[in-house]
Amino acid sequence: MPQYVIYFNQQWVGDHSEEWFLSRVEPSTAVVEEIKAAGHYVFAGGLVEDGPIISADATSGSVLFTDGPYVETKEFLGGFTVIDVPDLETARMWTGRIAEGCGWPQELREVR
Repeated sequence: MPQYVIYFNQQWVGDHSEEWFLSRVEPSTAVVEEIKAAGHYVFAGGLVEDGPIISADATSGSVLFTDGPYVETKEFLGGFTVIDVPDLETARMWTGRIAEGCGWPQELREVR
């Protein structure tokens, strides 16, 4: 079965109150539990927003590590879910369910 990654950039979440974020915990967790129950769960996690970002570049022939994203950008990955499903339509369905549960947009891409 193909695997897909469902993800969001942190900036897509928007500015909300702490109460709003707490109100999203139960519905978003419930969707992940449904994915697990359906046998489609591979891995999911949110990324630490204020943690270090380390980039590695080996295009010069040796590895160079730098702090911060490789490309200067205003957006960064906030979290992702990897699913193993029979087809794109099922992946789309779970992407929509996660978007509803979280309350912010999600993107879907097939993992090669």
